[in-house]
Formats: sequence, structure tokens, C-alpha cells
Amino acid sequence: MSSRFFRAGDDSSTESSSEEELYSEEEEEQEEEQEEEEESEEESEEGDESSEESSDDEAGKRKGASRFMLDVSSESEESDVETTTRVKSAKDKRFEELEATITAIANGQKNGDWDRISAEFDKLNRQAAKLIQDGSAAPKAYIKAIAELEDFMNETLAKQKVTPKKMNAIQARGLNAVKQRIKKNNKEYQKQIDAYRADKDAFMESDEEEEPVPGPSTTTRVRFEPELGEAAAEDEEGFATVRRGGRTLKFTPESIFKHLRSIMESRGKKNTDRLEQIDIMEKLYDVAQTPYQQIRVLLTLVSTRFDLGSGAATSMPVEHWKAAEKEMYQLLSILDANSEYIVVENAEEWDDDEKPPVLEKGEKYIKVPGSIVSYVERLDDELIRSLQNIDPHTSEYIERLSDEGSLYNIIFRGLLYYEKLQKDPTLEVPQDSLNRMVARRLEHVYFKPAQVIKILEENCWKSVPATVQSSITPRSQSVDAAQLVNTLCTYLFAHSEGIIRARAMLCQIYFLALHDEYYKARDMMLMSHLQETINSFDVQTQILYNRTLVQVGLCAFRKGLIYDAQNTLQEICGSSRPKELLAQGVMMQRYSQVSPEQERLEKQRQLPFHMHINLELLECVYLTCSMLLEIPLLAQTGSSPDVKKRVISKTYRRMLEYHERQIFTGPPENTRDHVMQASKALAAGEWKRAIHFIHSIKIWDLMPNTEGIKALLAKQIQEEGLRTYLFTYAPFYDTLSIDTLSGMFELEKRKVSAVVSKMISHEELAAALDQVTETVIFRKGVELSRLQSLALTLSDKASALIETNERTLEQRTQGSSNAFERQGGRGARGGQRGGQRLGRGGARTGGNLQRQAGGTQFTGGALGAAVRG
Repeated sequence: MSSRFFRAGDDSSTESSSEEELYSEEEEEQEEEQEEEEESEEESEEGDESSEESSDDEAGKRKGASRFMLDVSSESEESDVETTTRVKSAKDKRFEELEATITAIANGQKNGDWDRISAEFDKLNRQAAKLIQDGSAAPKAYIKAIAELEDFMNETLAKQKVTPKKMNAIQARGLNAVKQRIKKNNKEYQKQIDAYRADKDAFMESDEEEEPVPGPSTTTRVRFEPELGEAAAEDEEGFATVRRGGRTLKFTPESIFKHLRSIMESRGKKNTDRLEQIDIMEKLYDVAQTPYQQIRVLLTLVSTRFDLGSGAATSMPVEHWKAAEKEMYQLLSILDANSEYIVVENAEEWDDDEKPPVLEKGEKYIKVPGSIVSYVERLDDELIRSLQNIDPHTSEYIERLSDEGSLYNIIFRGLLYYEKLQKDPTLEVPQDSLNRMVARRLEHVYFKPAQVIKILEENCWKSVPATVQSSITPRSQSVDAAQLVNTLCTYLFAHSEGIIRARAMLCQIYFLALHDEYYKARDMMLMSHLQETINSFDVQTQILYNRTLVQVGLCAFRKGLIYDAQNTLQEICGSSRPKELLAQGVMMQRYSQVSPEQERLEKQRQLPFHMHINLELLECVYLTCSMLLEIPLLAQTGSSPDVKKRVISKTYRRMLEYHERQIFTGPPENTRDHVMQASKALAAGEWKRAIHFIHSIKIWDLMPNTEGIKALLAKQIQEEGLRTYLFTYAPFYDTLSIDTLSGMFELEKRKVSAVVSKMISHEELAAALDQVTETVIFRKGVELSRLQSLALTLSDKASALIETNERTLEQRTQGSSNAFERQGGRGARGGQRGGQRLGRGGARTGGNLQRQAGGTQFTGGALGAAVRG
């Protein structure tokens, strides 16, 4: 039975079986011829007999299969017939779609629906392009449609000039769109349109367009490989790349603008091969001869490269980023060498693809539409996005970060270019473009040390001729980093407003705090009043505000201002999510209801690793400052039950309580353990042990002048240990010698006397200092009567009510100047981001306020205290 399926030679018959013996060979041939005739008739009548063939009996199936077993002589002929039929059918469908679109445009003309006409006109051009790609000329129905549409458009515009009638905004937008596109589109078919308008009937009744007959070598390949893309032009051996439809792609200086226009029109469409377009434009740049051609090709090429990183989660490929950076450098070099060409945003598009623009009489420049500042910003954003997606602990991150130097050169060259344009008042260059360039340059230097900024500036000035000078940042001022930052910020203060001005202020404060200029940074922060309005700014500016606030707190710590440092860092470190507030990571909470869209936006806001502030160091500084303030306060409230209990740092208190609840405490392993062990030792009077624990923290090595900071901390621990001892054991002494205290805490007598005098002055210690005998004489506290206790309680409640009323008033007035006057100049920090309000309450050991570490009144806010003072 299997021999039926494996016949030898070219015999068209099959071996007979028990079922096939009913037919003779002649009858079989007659059956086959009859079936072929029926098949041809069915194809001509466009019938479909598939259902009948599926219901045939077993003999019918055999005869149906035998039709496909053709001999060698007829096989090629049969395949050609079938192939031709298949291609023609697809073409017919395209013609039907084209006619339907032409009918829709005609209906739109009757109704005056320009919005529909605009949409259908775009669709018509796409359909015609597909037909033309098949190797045929433009369809005559298409020529008729676009010619009549142009005439109808001209009639509509003429009527509007004669009898102005206000058109609907949507219809006016559609009319303008057709007006802009039809002029460019009809240029390619101008000869056929002229022939149609000369004699419409003769044009339409002429013979149909003849398709070019392909040669024998390309018969099958050109028609049935439509996926071949565009590639290079003819090479030395005579090979050429064939586009869809069999058209050869040639690159000549005259065809540059046509290629660019087709590329620009295809941007954003589906199935657009951007890499192929980039290859084409690179070859166009090679054949470009004039500066105008080079500028146009480079502008289009760079924007097309940016399309490769258009996705929200994907970054631009590194090789294309570097290529775009080089092309931007070439563009700026061409513009510098050819000063008659300028790239500005408000230039009109040049429509003529046949000839480039020339200078007319009275004109100084040839304007090319484009935006250098937008390209620079996009280049900067793509570098940041690329750094976000690279593991910072690999060498790849270091290599990618080295590209920042070349990017800074581009920003510098772009700034020089806009400065040159601004010198000519006839150009009317927008001030906003110059402000954006200055802001980008500032945001690349504000967080860097002065030595790094000096190297960047030296490399920038080396890349430009010695005769080039900058009016904003002269060559002499760029050597000094502090002077450079101050110059950039001063320029933005004078010429910008809103977000750019606020960011410039924050950048300068950050730079000053980074270089240990605490008092200047603090005064600028207070004078800016940004703490009152920061909630109205965008998220990126709020992140910069948080970073600046943290840097000011670290600067205060390096200066030895423990209370100021703790109170400044309280807002960020006390929130239990400093990583999110500083945009250095996303904390995954257990029961958080964060949508994927919000999580994606949060990740996009993250800063690159080289801009991070060390969170472990930040926590260490905050906990150390909290320890030096909280331990004496705990000792004071523990020895004086009538003192009002206050909490400076809730975060520190929670950690201390958790540590004290532990039954077994092992040796410290991390920063928190070291600080908690030091706190326990300091509270017990073991100040040397506390110093040992604090100095054992290895994170101090990341700060500049590590030894100086450790010596400063040791001195602070000695003083706070003395205060803690006096608070704890004052009830058990009548007199205490200063010599004894000096020996116990290894402090000078003058220092001990100063500390004790300050405590007595702030009424924290009920004692007197006898300077003759150098002793401290303690006074026993007098118990308050029932009436006095009730009076103090009433006073505290009244103070709390006043504070609540003031807070409510401030929220309603949103921290305005009127609210400030009504508060009597209390200097409370407005907004949700404001620090702790000025406190009235304190230790009721005489009705005065509580004592602040360092000798001034404890007001509950370091920056607020400065305003009040």
C-alpha cells in the first residue's frame, strides 16, 4: 500500500489499489483534464468550492490530490500563474481601499469637514505610497483626488479672505494641516497634476499605467522580498540596494533634503526602523558639501538617535549616546566656523527641497529651526538615566561616569554659543534658553569638591581658542570654584524666576555647606524663605531642598554645633525614610499600596550613585548629636519630678528604649549599637568608655579631618558627662569642689566653672558658685504649694492653647507675612517642612525656658532661633 505514495520517475499516474481498479488509465486522464477545466472556470467566476471538496468521498480526495502532482514541463508555468493571481489580488484590494478613501474625502468636501479631510488625506498618501512601492506609477484616481483637493482648498481660502467667517477651531486646525502638507506632497506629482488640469477627460481615459517589467534576474526577488530594507548606495563593484518596490536608493548632495523630509515624516510611525534611518543619515552626512546641508543632517541625526531611548524604562544605547555627543560637538564647531548660519527655535521651516536658502539683501543670518539647549538637556538626561541603570559597584559605572567630562564640554560650548547670539539684539534670543544652559552647568558642579571643578573648567577652556571669552563666566574667574558657582548663581538670581531661581539658591547653599561655610549657608537658607513655599515646587526641587538641608546639618556638625546639627537633621532623619526623601532608593514597605506607575516614577527620580549622601554617616551624625542632647535631659527629668518631660528625638528615644529592654547586650556590631552603648555609658558617668565607643565607629573615616572631629566629639562628651553628673547627683550634695569635678572629667577649671555658671544662669541647677573657695554650693529645692502647682498647670495649658491657635492661623494664611506679624515675630518656620516651632514650655524651675546646649535659650529650632535673634 505504501508504494502509492512513493512513485518513481515522472509518471503522473499512481499504482492501482483495490479501489482504483474500477478506473482505467484513459478514464483517469479524462477525469484529471475535466477537473482542471472546472478549476479554471471556478477561478474565473471567483467561486469557492472548498466545502464541496471537503465532502467528497475517498476517491474524490485521491483525484483532488493528484492535481498537485505536476510534471516538470508544466510546474513552472502553473506556479507563475498562481503567483501572478495572488499579487494582483492584493493590488486590487489596495485600489479598493484607495477609492474608498477618495470617496470619504469627497464627502468631507461636500460637508466642509476639514478635520475629516485632514485625517483621510494622510491615509490616502499612505495607501498611494504602498501602490507606488509595488513598482507602478501613481494611480490616476490619486492624482485626480489631490488635484481637486488642492483646488477646493484654494477656493476655501479665497472665500475666507473675501468674506471672513470665523471657523471652528477643530476645522481651522484641519484646514491648516492640509494646507501645510498638500503643497509639499503635490510637488512630487506636479507634471501629472498639470496634465490632468489641462485635459481631465483625456487624462482619465488614457491607457492604464504600465507596470515596469522586471528583468529576468530580479523577477522573483524584487516582488517577493518586500522586507528588504534600505541600505547603502552603489559600491565600487556596481551593487545597489533595492528599496521596497524595486527602487534603488541613491545618495547625492541634491537628494539630501528629500531623504531628510521622508525620514522626518516617518518618525513616530509604527514599524519604523530607526537604526536604518540612522545609517542613511550617516551616509548623507558623508556626501553633504555645504555647511547648511551638514547642519540639517546633524540636527535630524541627533534627534533620531534620541528616539532610541524614548521608552520610559529604557536608556539610550551607550554607543549612540557617544555618537550623538560627537555630532553635537561637530554641530557647534560648524556653527562657530560659519557665523552666518544660526540654529534658533523661532525659525521657519524651509520648504524647498531643490535649493538651499541664500542670504537676501539686508539679512545677516540664515536661520535653521532647532533647539541646541533641548538637545543638550536631552543628552544630559540620557546620561543620568544610563547611570541609574548601571550597577554602581562595577567598573562599567566608572567608565560611563567618565563621559560626564565630555558632556560638560558640550554644555560649556552651548553656553558660549547662546552668549554669542545674545550679543546681537536683532535676533531676540529668548532669555530662558540662556538660563537653562547656565542652570545645567551649575547642576553639574554644585555637589563636587573644588578640586574636581577646577579640572573640569581647565579642560573646557582648553577645547576653545584662546581668543574666545565668556561674558557670564570669564576665563579668569573659572579657576576658582567658589567664584564660579557664585557667578552662575548670581546670574540666575538676576535673570530668572520661579523654579530655576529657587534651584540656583539651593545649589549655592549646598556648595557653601559642602565647603564648611556654615554661617553663610544658614543665612542664605533663612533669607530665601524656601522652607515656607517648598511644598508648591516640583518633586525634583523638593529633593534638592532635602539634600541641601542635610548638607547644612552635616556642616554644622563638622563645626561642632551639635544642637544646630541635630535640629536641622531632625526633619529628614527623624522621618524613618531618609532614603526616599533624598531620592537614593525606594523602601519596600510591607503593606504599602503603591501602584506600578507610581513605583516607576519613583525609580525615575533616583539620583545617580556618585551624587548620593552616605546614609550610614548621616544616621551616625544624627544619633550622636541626639545622644549628646538627650542623655543630660533624661538625667535632669529623672532627678527633678516636677520638670516637664520633653523629647528632642523620638527616633533616638525608641532606639534607646529597645536597647534597654534587651536582657543580654553583646559587643556593638554596627553604628547604632556603638551609639547606644556609648549612651548607656554616658548616662552611668563612664565618659571615657563612651568616648571609646564613639571613636570605634569606622564611618568617621569618610569625613574630612577625621582626627579633628574625633577630638571635638571627645570634648563634647566630657562636657555633657559633667552636666549629666551634676543633674544626677545634685540632690545628694551640699557643696562640691571644682577641683574634684576637674579631676573627674579631665577638664580645665575654667571650663568647669563656665559649664556650672551656664547651668546656674539658665536655672537648670539650683546652686551658687563660690569663686573664692572654688566650690559649688547647692540649694535644696522648696516644695511648691497646692496653689502654686495649680497656677503653673494653668499657665502651661494657656501656653498650649496659644500655640495651637497660632499654628491654625499660620496654616490658614499659609505662612504669609501677615501671619508672621500676627505671631509677634516668633520666627516659626512655615509649611509642613518647617522645623519645630518655638517652644514656650520648659523646665518649670522658676518659670524660665529650658536651656539649649551651647549656652542660648532652647527654642526648639536652630534656623528659627537665628530668625528670632
